[in-house]
Amino acid sequence: MEAEIKAYGKVLEDAQAAGTLRGGDPCQPSAAGISVQVHDGQTKATDGPMHPASPRLNGYWVFDCKDRAEAIAWAARIPAAHGGGTVEVHPIFEM
Repeated sequence: MEAEIKAYGKVLEDAQAAGTLRGGDPCQPSAAGISVQVHDGQTKATDGPMHPASPRLNGYWVFDCKDRAEAIAWAARIPAAHGGGTVEVHPIFEM
């Protein structure tokens, strides 16, 4: 666990030094979340993830990347992407 914490710290440090990191926080377990759906004007809130078998969301980071390749490169450095894990990359819609 100590090695993994150091690996996350290194990515954070490198992203800050590169001026790429814009934000991020750890998340509580998926079970603490709420899935919200609206059908026919009716709001339905369900405790937990939309799909109980969904992998958990550990946290999020916001990177300001110039293109898809840079976003993939940063995501590949996050320890969760290694050893069978997954890091999802989502572009932010700026308004």
